[in-house]
Amino acid sequence: MSRPTIRRLSGHVIDLIAAGEVIERPAAALKELVENAIDSGATRIVVALRAGGTDRIDVTDNGCGMSPVELELAVERHCTSKLQDDHLVQIRTLGFRGEALPSIGASARLSITSRTPESDTAWCIRVDGGVITPPQPASGPVGTRIVVTDLFFATPARRKFLKSARVESGHAESVMRRLALSAPHCAMRVLLDDKVLFDLPEQSPISRAASILDTTPDTLIPLDEQRGAVRLSGFACGPARTRATGSGQFILVNNRPVTDPMLRTAIRVAYRPVIERGRFPVMALHLKVPLERLDVNVHPAKTELRFADEAEIRSLVIGGLGRALGHGSKGGGGIHASFAPRSSIVYPPRPLEPGETMTSLPLQTTLPTASAPQTPQTVPRQGFAETDPAFAPAARAPQQPEALDPAFPLGASIAQVFDTYILALAPDGDLILVDQHAAHERLTHERLREQYASGGTLRAQALLLPEVVDLPRREAEALMARAEDLAKLGIDLESFGPGSVLLRSVPALLGAKDIQGLLKDVADELASDPDLDAANTGSFAHHLDAILARMACHGSIRAGRRLKPEEMDALLREMERTPRANTCSHGRPTWLRLTRRELERLFGRVK
Repeated sequence: MSRPTIRRLSGHVIDLIAAGEVIERPAAALKELVENAIDSGATRIVVALRAGGTDRIDVTDNGCGMSPVELELAVERHCTSKLQDDHLVQIRTLGFRGEALPSIGASARLSITSRTPESDTAWCIRVDGGVITPPQPASGPVGTRIVVTDLFFATPARRKFLKSARVESGHAESVMRRLALSAPHCAMRVLLDDKVLFDLPEQSPISRAASILDTTPDTLIPLDEQRGAVRLSGFACGPARTRATGSGQFILVNNRPVTDPMLRTAIRVAYRPVIERGRFPVMALHLKVPLERLDVNVHPAKTELRFADEAEIRSLVIGGLGRALGHGSKGGGGIHASFAPRSSIVYPPRPLEPGETMTSLPLQTTLPTASAPQTPQTVPRQGFAETDPAFAPAARAPQQPEALDPAFPLGASIAQVFDTYILALAPDGDLILVDQHAAHERLTHERLREQYASGGTLRAQALLLPEVVDLPRREAEALMARAEDLAKLGIDLESFGPGSVLLRSVPALLGAKDIQGLLKDVADELASDPDLDAANTGSFAHHLDAILARMACHGSIRAGRRLKPEEMDALLREMERTPRANTCSHGRPTWLRLTRRELERLFGRVK
């Protein structure tokens, strides 16, 4: 076998290799073109696609345009107007690498028609499979129009691996929604095979977020958190509105749409206590980070980032979302009433009775009710037999909406259905339906969590015989490095030679069931992220929270228990002041709202 020799690749081959990195599918080409349009200062962008962009991508903007000289440079590799110096630090634009247009031109047929405000004519340049035709005069308004056809015709191997038009269209739509969210000041119209996908005018950030998330502004929870020079803002849907995938999560970092795995993990941790496992929250978050503390030159697609302090960013996202969800959230999916702020409702303190623990949460009869009169009156049960077990009216006269205190958004109870669901009248006249067991389960769960958080420790249960747990050396060392933290959680460890630890106690709440599996999971997470606090590993938090949720479930009022009117009102008041009361410990909604319009639609009065 002859010795291989090193040779210089041709410019065309280099372009094709680069095109494979930058333009992996039609959606990637579309992303680069629209980013350029946004960077050009456009206030309106029109996108037309055929076959998901495989056959044709047409992007028109009213931005600053390009001169003939700039057009020639634009299709040359590593030429850009985005970098004004040789430092990749102060990057304020979406694009900056100078690779997109040459990469597209190397693997497709590219046509660029552009006109500057100072020019009396437009100019057009063409690139077919890397072959450049010099700029020619053309007709066109101020701005730029880029048409890409026959994508990957020059690289048949890449074209062969493209998915169906339907799949590629889905990717293209996802890209356009993320870019539309990043530029609410820019009107965007997207057509797919001559059908309008969406047509958005210039909008405020909350209106654009509502449009992209397919909801209304009043269902969104606003976020605005600041930690030093880092700011987290945006809008999130409540835990009642989730999806089966993460497609409803839109994340911007310095106005750049990203799919950073660390940020997605932080979102999952923040929502873990309030949604079911396997479901994903819906939100549009915007993170502002000083340019010098962020590296965007990590991947050619520019969707992954590297933060100077990942722990700070992760903590801000988890804490910010957690506080937003705990401060009277607005749930999606038909739940659209804010809880009153906790500080606006004054509750008389109630000391625990002798022998009472946090596990049981008796309904408080001393809490203020929304509008119960001093002298209860029996309401005639019109239309129901006296023996009907499904309907139990509250023993008082029904209240008019204007008489209800607006400080209590869940209103006053009026009846109990099937001894399981509470019917209440809200101050605005809407009908509130509450699942009494699910609601009380959440209240109990939150009190248990508060008990643990305030103490910061868990009671340990000593093992009769210490147990040896064998682990990879790296994971065993990670556990022993956090031995002090683990001891506060009831896990007492000693080193037992290379790759082994001796387990002497376990958390009393968790018991000894599968403690080895739990310890191995915690060790794996600590080894992969040395900065992680032992109590905040996903494995431990999930196991502990599952136990607390189980305790809350068993310690809560059950379905089928008939409640007194004052008990029902007390439950409503407790819900209004409890964080995350929109969902139970298993992620299911605890209450629903029926508006007048929704009732009229059910009865066919409106469409």
